[in-house]
Amino acid sequence: MKLLYGTKNNAKISVMEKRLNKLGIELTGLNNLNSVIPDVPEDGSTPLENARQKAEAYYKAFKMPVFSCDSGLYFDNVPENIQPGVHVRTVNGRRLTDEGMVAYYSRLAHQYGNLTARYKNAICLILDNNHIYEAMEPSMESRQFIITDKQHKNKIMKKGFPLDSLSIDIKSGKYYYDLPEEELEQMDVEDGFLKFFEEIIKRQALR
Repeated sequence: MKLLYGTKNNAKISVMEKRLNKLGIELTGLNNLNSVIPDVPEDGSTPLENARQKAEAYYKAFKMPVFSCDSGLYFDNVPENIQPGVHVRTVNGRRLTDEGMVAYYSRLAHQYGNLTARYKNAICLILDNNHIYEAMEPSMESRQFIITDKQHKNKIMKKGFPLDSLSIDIKSGKYYYDLPEEELEQMDVEDGFLKFFEEIIKRQALR
């Protein structure tokens, strides 16, 4: 199965590609298409609404099987009115750079103390007009982690994942940047996504 992953983020493509290769799924990203990429408003109120918007726009534009994902960042200990949700990169109407994200969330962590965080994730897959699958399940959520106000001592920022420089694994107490690569990959692509694709493959085999 060959799928278009509806993102231009090469870091995300690489992580997903490693996990889905064993299922026989070949990925290509938007950056590999010699076409104009449609702008998608991503103005939904949930990750699933945004994932659906993107998948529908890219399927209409490129007429090939495509899936899109979206995430929302949620904290346990901040007021509702400043929960990032699906607007992780947008604060007060302004889109943040990677550096801007680190600065903003480190200030938030300083104000409220270490932030207990998790990502809620969603996916929408369109194989054709009659086969559309989507999910936003608890099994797709990241495990809880801490966002601290102290950036990793090396002040490294991985392109595409800037908040990893502030993120600490609760179990080990280590920054994400100090965890083994295989463990980070497990955290980046939750088991729920793999189960989602495994179920789609089973359904396609029965068609």
